[in-house]
Amino acid sequence: MTDSSAERKIRAALPVIRLMQTCVPLSLAHWLLKRGMARVRLDGDVTRETIDAGAVPCEWLVPRESRSDQALLYLHGGGFVFGMTPQHLRMGAYLAKAMGVRVLMVDYRTAPEFPFPAALDDSVSAYRWLRERGFAARDIVIAGDSAGGNLTLSTLMRLRDGGHALPAAAACLSPAADLTPRESLREGFRDPLLSPRAVKFYNRSYLGGRDPRDPLISPVFGDLRGLPPLLVHAGEDEILRDDALRITSLARAAGVDARLEVYPRMWHVWQLNLTLPQAIRSLDEIGRFLRAHLVADRA
Repeated sequence: MTDSSAERKIRAALPVIRLMQTCVPLSLAHWLLKRGMARVRLDGDVTRETIDAGAVPCEWLVPRESRSDQALLYLHGGGFVFGMTPQHLRMGAYLAKAMGVRVLMVDYRTAPEFPFPAALDDSVSAYRWLRERGFAARDIVIAGDSAGGNLTLSTLMRLRDGGHALPAAAACLSPAADLTPRESLREGFRDPLLSPRAVKFYNRSYLGGRDPRDPLISPVFGDLRGLPPLLVHAGEDEILRDDALRITSLARAAGVDARLEVYPRMWHVWQLNLTLPQAIRSLDEIGRFLRAHLVADRA
């Protein structure tokens, strides 16, 4: 497969984004994101509503003619230190339209001001808010990218251990499943988007001095038994590819219906770039997977 013009254009910008991760102060990054979120304009077929979901700020993305009794709970990425971005909002809107269901985008608290378990607590609270509003567990699916993929897995484990009914299915986009120090994070590894230095800062910020082998911090050390069907997408060239491989293998070993697809040449969470053909292909596959389990569970 040859590079598309969109891929070449995006790839040319990746080194700048990679550099900014380690150079832009968090306070400035948060200010820029806040301004960007205020200016986002979505497709007219999707309405956006800022809500308070059980004391957790969220965004409802509701496509025209969507069902009112089914929802996707989406947990954004950002290394646990960045809030929701305009790209996440647009990607969520795409999934909402593709699936024909409303999407609850969770704007959980971020580190280092709010380390573990703040983001996990907010994710669980948002799910429980949906349940309290009358959504049956079988009518909810959950997904997340990067740090949000981590939270997707840890939220499922927390809910299961708390005796709560689990969502119908889950999807992880480039999940960060292991926050322990690893050789793959050495400075010599060249990920097109994520630098090892940035990943180490993100992980340290979220840990807040906690043991990185805690299963709710690094799901690869957790008990995955009883989790719902899982789809994992990762890029061939990303630093977290091994996390995706390991978590899928561990899930299968635990009896979970887990599927994995590694996209050639792709970088970390390439799905955020909606002009990229591989992004649309991945999101369409994720949407079909999640939608199929919503329909199957309702039958």
